[in-house]
Amino acid sequence: MLDGVVDLAQEALSSPWGYVALFTFAAVDAFFPMVPSESLVVTAGVFAASGQPDLVLVILAAGAGALAGDHVSYAIGRTAGSRIVASARPGSRRRAAYEWAEVALAERGGLVLIISRYIPGGRTAVTLTMGALRYDRRAFFLFDSLAAISWAIYSAMIGYIGGHAFEEDPLKGLLLGFAIAGAVAIAVEIARHVRKRRARRRDPAPEPEPAEPERRPHELA
Repeated sequence: MLDGVVDLAQEALSSPWGYVALFTFAAVDAFFPMVPSESLVVTAGVFAASGQPDLVLVILAAGAGALAGDHVSYAIGRTAGSRIVASARPGSRRRAAYEWAEVALAERGGLVLIISRYIPGGRTAVTLTMGALRYDRRAFFLFDSLAAISWAIYSAMIGYIGGHAFEEDPLKGLLLGFAIAGAVAIAVEIARHVRKRRARRRDPAPEPEPAEPERRPHELA
């Protein structure tokens, strides 16, 4: 049964509509991150190892979709970004993502757009925040082009490596591709966690100054 599903997926992704699906999923995922665009690109990369779909077209379709979707997210940020950020509940993961994006933009500028492509939920927070802060549109396009194409190459090549290792068994290729992608994601999260801990140790929070003792009325004279 699983082999039949894999064959059906390969047939769908090998048709011209497969490239349209890659573009659409990558675009929508940029401002609605519940869409599993990376999984679809990895899957297409696995099948590309056998010749169909074409690996270069997979990368171009996914990269173009990511670029288009990021610009939609940027436009939303320019028109309603401040309201969206304000609506996020304080202390929530969503609010923390926006706050991280603003701090990261102040420290690293447009480079954070490339970095955020590999952080779950990070790219949406960054593109919305860049729009809300009126980040220069031409600079946004430049950095986002690098982010989108590097992400597309990374995702497609992970799948391609898995598919090339198991050319006769696409299902095993899929499993290997997803395992590699999962391992990279975990490694990135561990690195971020370690870096944050080191930053806290280097710059501990300042201790609050002791409050002055309350003076009695007769001491004020």
